[in-house]
Amino acid sequence: MKPKHLLNLFSDRLHTLPLLVLYLTDGCNSRCVTCDIWRNPRRNMAMALVDELVRACKELDVRWVLLSGGEAMQHPEWPEIARRFREQGVYVMLLTNGLLLRKQAEQIPGHVDEVIVSLDGGTAATYEAIRGVDGFELILEGIRLVRAAGVPVATRTTLQRANYHETPEIIRAAKAVGVNRVSFLTVDVSNQYAFGPRFAADPTLQIAGSAGVGALPEHGPAATMLLPEDVKAFEAVVDAVAVEFAADFASGLMSEPVDKLRQMADYFGALNGDRAFPRPRCNAPHISAVVEVDGTVRPCYFLPAYGKLRNGTAMREAINTPAAQALRQAYRNGQRMECERCVCPLYKGPRALLRM
Repeated sequence: MKPKHLLNLFSDRLHTLPLLVLYLTDGCNSRCVTCDIWRNPRRNMAMALVDELVRACKELDVRWVLLSGGEAMQHPEWPEIARRFREQGVYVMLLTNGLLLRKQAEQIPGHVDEVIVSLDGGTAATYEAIRGVDGFELILEGIRLVRAAGVPVATRTTLQRANYHETPEIIRAAKAVGVNRVSFLTVDVSNQYAFGPRFAADPTLQIAGSAGVGALPEHGPAATMLLPEDVKAFEAVVDAVAVEFAADFASGLMSEPVDKLRQMADYFGALNGDRAFPRPRCNAPHISAVVEVDGTVRPCYFLPAYGKLRNGTAMREAINTPAAQALRQAYRNGQRMECERCVCPLYKGPRALLRM
């Protein structure tokens, strides 16, 4: 047991860092409708910064590292980066769009403990409409190869207007290639901090009863939200999924319970001003940090940066700057609007922290 982890929960100063998320690159080979990071020149995280973070693992008792991006597999040294963290006894997860899985499948075993693949369609046409590339069959074949090598794979689907009706097809496609978990979350339509440079967000879409819903742009995150008629249709989809995949919910193959899927419908309803936003339970700023390509540090995907690793600044110092502690205090006191409407909360209670 690691009682030291519990100290994080009793103050706004971090004593350990259970989860470390790295943006290995800010380049991407997808062309997603919700993100424009691919329009920018690609930068890769320097190995000197990687080594600094590897050294911090022991001091901060890092238990999990998530390799992300951009597209993490576009970093030319991602297998070596993964290997260095695993040598520290860290559980390494690779978050990928899957387009390079088939090509680099031999690099997965021995380097990462788990692969998380974005699967945003149940058909090739829907996948291409959302992701901007013809990659549906390619990523399914990549998943097959990784699973054949014995590495656990989870799929992660961002539900939006273009794909919510294919929820059953997405689950069937994932099951057909032998994944270990199937997960869903709702598209974020307004957070200005999430996932690097994006199309301009419209905060009015996150105010219940706001005018302007229905006059949505053709591109960008706001164009993907469910409208009132979609919300009703999605609730019917959830009812059907609950019946067809009852055994998969019971076995844990489905990461989210049925009630969580229903809350996703409530989230979209709240965007339309029809109901209240579900209250997410989250303590991510007290148990995690995200480090971007250039060493910028933030508490999670959805909150602003509070420090930077440069000029010899240690990771322990970067996560405990006055700005960092003030941000943790603000979210804990309910003063961050982003947290009220978060689409991907993370919570680890005392029991979970002791089990690490």
